[in-house]
Amino acid sequence: MPRKLSAIAPDWWDYTTLDADLIEAVARLTPRDLERLSRPGFKVVMYDTLEEFYLAEALEYVDAWRQSTDDNPVGICGPIGPTEQLPLVARLVNALRLDVRSAHFWGMDEWYLDGREVPVTHPLSFERADRELCFDRIDKKLRMPDAHLHFPKADTAPYRKSWDAGVRCAVMQGGQGDVKHWAFNDPPQRQGRWKDEPPPPTEYRKLATRVVKLHPLTIAQNARTSGGGNIALVPTMAISVGPVETWKAEKVSIWQAGRHDNPFGQRLTAYMISKRIVDTAVPMSLLADHPNVQFNYYRGGLGTCAVEMH
Repeated sequence: MPRKLSAIAPDWWDYTTLDADLIEAVARLTPRDLERLSRPGFKVVMYDTLEEFYLAEALEYVDAWRQSTDDNPVGICGPIGPTEQLPLVARLVNALRLDVRSAHFWGMDEWYLDGREVPVTHPLSFERADRELCFDRIDKKLRMPDAHLHFPKADTAPYRKSWDAGVRCAVMQGGQGDVKHWAFNDPPQRQGRWKDEPPPPTEYRKLATRVVKLHPLTIAQNARTSGGGNIALVPTMAISVGPVETWKAEKVSIWQAGRHDNPFGQRLTAYMISKRIVDTAVPMSLLADHPNVQFNYYRGGLGTCAVEMH
């Protein structure tokens, strides 16, 4: 018997196609329950203030880059959601006089429009945000050269090769979107071989950096968080780092301040990863099979799954 249709977009897979018992169990989780989901290979960390939260996120950059040398370069793969850590990274590097010239950075994703990646002049350009909020603010005497900044393009070959060029990725950071993705690893469309069941995790894990069509919920979310609600401004396709590259990172660190995903979503993926429930309708759940995953939460952003009328 085929699984139920999505309550959001019937032509797509997403978390609304999950079993009702799982949905109900997740909705009952308290913040304390969430903390107790840690297990070997999966750690849940709570922060009491946003200042501490974003500082800790910025320090992951510093901790990764300070390991880097000319002979053994080290990098970090970073997100645009959230972005509040980026200016802090630049301030820390400058204040500590940390020479990061041997270090590397991979951008996670970029918008795709009219057959190519959006230019840095586009108001929603992720590369533009990374440069303006972080790299352009680092002292030129300390900053890595442009050749060490790897941003995904429509021609994904150079970006993919950079992951196998002898640079160790110490950590891949990410946020979590409404559709439970990291980067733009959205759930697949409900078509062809996967019309009645979502593809198995082994198939999804084969996906490398690629051009993707975005789930309608992702488009709406990015309009809300970055475009002032103007959905027409948001491209419907993007370029995303894939699971192939994700599994090359020594650690995957997901940061949730409560500004991108909602109380239910923040609980759902932690629960599935903790219990090793892997389902490609919830792409983030694939991280249950990664050996070193950490979920970081701002306690004040966890909210409640109780029904409240507004």
